[in-house]
Amino acid sequence: MPSIEDYIYRHEGKQREILQQLHELLTEELNLEAKLRYKIPFYFNHSWICYLNAQKDGSVELAFPRGNELSNDQGLLDSKGRKQVKSLHIEELRQIHDPVLLEVWQEAILLDETIPYASKRLKKR
Repeated sequence: MPSIEDYIYRHEGKQREILQQLHELLTEELNLEAKLRYKIPFYFNHSWICYLNAQKDGSVELAFPRGNELSNDQGLLDSKGRKQVKSLHIEELRQIHDPVLLEVWQEAILLDETIPYASKRLKKR
């Protein structure tokens, strides 16, 4: 069974470094649990907080499944036409330690801890 480490080591160069740094930050500093879902790493506490998706252009998409519920006061997140998920692309290691990005993570974690995720699919039934 593939692991998150397998996913990271499938990539090369700067993209691998970005994936490694993000994985370490999310699991060690922010204490999120990591699981491979849909062949990409997802990070969660009570529900999914974010996921990483390596892009063909060498960047790493950092996506927030509940992005539509985040304030996006920082202006970092883009919906790309999606209704719920919002994301940003990380192209350089220095972007990872940007205090503004840390604010987005903290807001996503706070949202997860205070407002339980309720699937809209279940409400329609």
